[in-house]
Order: sequence, then C-alpha cells, then structure tokens
Amino acid sequence: MIIKKYLSLIKFSHTIFAMPFALIGFGLAIYSGKANFSWLLLILVIACMVFARSAAMAFNRYIDRRFDASNPRTAVREIPSGQISAGAALTFVIVCSIAFVTCTWFINPLCFYLSPVALLVILGYSYTKRFTPLCHLVLGIGLGLAPIGAYMALTETFAWLPVLVGVLVFCWVSGFDIIYALQDETFDRSQKLNSIPVLLGTIKALRVSELLHLVSALLIIAIYFTGHFSWLYLCGGSIFIGLLWYQHSIVKPNDLSRVTLAFGTTNGIASVIFCAFVCADMFLLA
Repeated sequence: MIIKKYLSLIKFSHTIFAMPFALIGFGLAIYSGKANFSWLLLILVIACMVFARSAAMAFNRYIDRRFDASNPRTAVREIPSGQISAGAALTFVIVCSIAFVTCTWFINPLCFYLSPVALLVILGYSYTKRFTPLCHLVLGIGLGLAPIGAYMALTETFAWLPVLVGVLVFCWVSGFDIIYALQDETFDRSQKLNSIPVLLGTIKALRVSELLHLVSALLIIAIYFTGHFSWLYLCGGSIFIGLLWYQHSIVKPNDLSRVTLAFGTTNGIASVIFCAFVCADMFLLA
C-alpha cells in the first residue's frame, strides 16, 4: 500500500521524539498566562510538526539514496529498493515543505517569517555528514526548535523557559543520534562520511553521548526551578533521566545489538511520559 510505504520512508513513528516537546512548548504558553488555549492553533502546530519532519526525513532519504544502496543495513529502504522513486520522494519533500510554510502563515506572521530558517536547518542537516562530524548537533538543533516554535505560535514572543526546553531537546537528540550512528561507523568511514563515532571511535563517542545526556539531566532540574513546577514534574523528569541512564546501560562498545531498542523504544517512551507529567503538572495542579 502506497501510504504505508511513505509512512515507512519518513519513519512516521519517530515523530514521537519531538512532538511531545512541541506540546510542552504549547502548554507553556498557556501556563505562562500569555495566551489562551486554541484548538485551531493546536491543530496547526501539530500539522507543522508532521509536515516539517516528513519533509526533513524524506529529503534525508533522497539525498542519501546512493549511500543507502551501498550499506547492507539500509539497502532495503524504500528508495534504494525501488519501492518509491527518487523523483516521487523529492516531490513529497516539496509538497510537505509548502504545507509546512502554509500552516505557519495561518499561525502568525512571526512563525511565517521564520519558517524558511526552520526549513533550512532541518533540510540542511542531510548534507552535514559530508563535511562535519557535528552533524548530530544540527539534528539536535532542528528538533530543539519544536518547543520554541510551539510557544511562539501562541505568544509571538521568545521566552527563556521554552528555550531551556529546546536546549534540553538539543542535548537529548544529539546524544541519542550519536548512539544510533555507532551502527554505521565502519561504513561511514569507508565512504568518507563524518560522524562523532568516525571521528572519535566507539568508546569516546559513547562518552560524548553520555556527557550530552548528563547536560540533559541537569537541564531537567534547571527547568523545574525556572518554571516553578511541582512533584508531578519531578516524577516525569526522574523517569526521563532514568531512561537516559537505561539506554546507556544496554549499549556497550563491544555490544551494539540493542542500539535500536535504546534509540527508538526507550527515547519514545521517555518523551511521552515526560510530556504527560509536565502537562499534568501545568494544568491539573494549576
């Protein structure tokens, strides 16, 4: 079924990484007292997230199609296996990008004017492995924009609290993307592609990931005090930090067999649980 193929192309299930933090940013705007709840804006924010991420993921698959075809781990992906043509994938990218910008037009002028910047970051990420090992950080920036953008959708302003949440997402995503990249260290080195694992090797790359996730944990604490949250936030934050620790406990330099579990399942659960507790703190205990 063609829809199923496109959902697989963009790994639609991975939307769960950034979407909960966009909802946190949306909730923070209401919690701050600077905006009122709006179903229309909530739908538009969710649509922006879906369209932006779909465009970014499909573009990444389009740009990397030659490398994916040569890599045994990725040769079964939709474009190299012939399930979706390169032209069709690029058309999908263009449609999703236009839809994203259109949604920002209906949100507010500031979001609309900044939408090309957001697209530049999330689409530009696909080129970064060709010239810098800091590609993971660019991905982190792209997803870190989610809570900031959602906050701006309601308030048309910047504020420190959603920025702190954005930095949390930046560190968290950059850290787990380094773990994911461990699978392709040998292949990337053979193709002269860049990544932290290629630059530093498996052991040191894991240390960098651990450092980024340590900063994430510290930011969880900083956000607690900055936002004047209560025990529900602490519960969600503790679970989030515990799952960060768990993914590092199951990925070892000499055993990468559970990278997929650490990357997908653990981080997806962490983001949803954290979002649920933070939103409950903001609106059930308000």
